[in-house]
Amino acid sequence: MTIISGSPSEQTRLNGVLEFVVKHFEEARLIPEVIHIRNFPAEDLIRANFNSEEIKEANIKIEESTIIVILTPVYKASFTGILKTYLDLLPQNSLENKTILPIAIGGTFGHLLMIDYALKPVLNALGATHILKGAFILDSQVKKLGDNRYELEIEAKNRLETSLKSIHGKSLNSTII
Repeated sequence: MTIISGSPSEQTRLNGVLEFVVKHFEEARLIPEVIHIRNFPAEDLIRANFNSEEIKEANIKIEESTIIVILTPVYKASFTGILKTYLDLLPQNSLENKTILPIAIGGTFGHLLMIDYALKPVLNALGATHILKGAFILDSQVKKLGDNRYELEIEAKNRLETSLKSIHGKSLNSTII
């Protein structure tokens, strides 16, 4: 299982969502691989360096996973550029025969459709055929506690639990991005 975090920032409310997702899987005795795209060398991402060791290692995790969770903040009604840059470095059809769970966080429910109209077409272009409904969390539903710690409101937790439970019954040998 692999989780991909598409946030360019280290201090982000998306970390609260990521912690919740990781804890969910750990409680099911699963330890997901987590890929933080922001930790890749910027030059490798920008110059599309397919030979980058970091990129190749991440791509192997994706290849070996059957379940991939993709987390992204919403910027200007779309997923982050850093996530798009990494997705462009995945081999063609690398998401074929995988279960994909998209999770986004944004400032308004008006951005909810970003998952369907911005992210899913890119995932489909990479061969994804089994994309779960996913979840959208409002920024205001994730409270900053300080020291890069966050607390999710109950409505956000419930929405995430519903999405995460849709994975159960699938092969859990996967990676989260």
